Amino acid sequence: MFWGLSAFAQPSDVQKHKSCTYCGMDRGMFSHSRVYIQYDDGTDFGACSIHCAAVDLATHIDKTPKSIEVGDYNAKALIDAETATWVIGGNKPGVMTKNAKWAFAKKEDAEKFVQENGGKLATFDEVMKVTYEDMYSDTKMIREKRKMKKMQMEQKKQ
Repeated sequence: MFWGLSAFAQPSDVQKHKSCTYCGMDRGMFSHSRVYIQYDDGTDFGACSIHCAAVDLATHIDKTPKSIEVGDYNAKALIDAETATWVIGGNKPGVMTKNAKWAFAKKEDAEKFVQENGGKLATFDEVMKVTYEDMYSDTKMIREKRKMKKMQMEQKKQ
């Protein structure tokens, strides 16, 4: 029990995959960007973000996704990633990326987000293309952040 919440308050995909395999981030804390993939071989995968989901999809190229769900930015509930309305960019910091990518169940919510925060509407295919195009710079950014954090931790030990 934490702050009055039980483990049962978490969605089942978060209970099953509490942290992201690739970056270690808590998927419950990032429920607005989390991704849940079910493959046709019966396996599944939980990521914190579309960035880490793309890493898994590329790493497991011989596995076919049966479904890909993503957290709705507002409701935090899983929605179909392919039918969601996506927003690329804007002034809200992304998860594991400089170029944010957010999913919305309702197109009106995505349009409102763009009006308030910038960015552009996109389809899932467009988001995946941009995610793979951003992969090098995002991976470099993550490495640099981790290096800085490690240096700070070492300085605190001294």
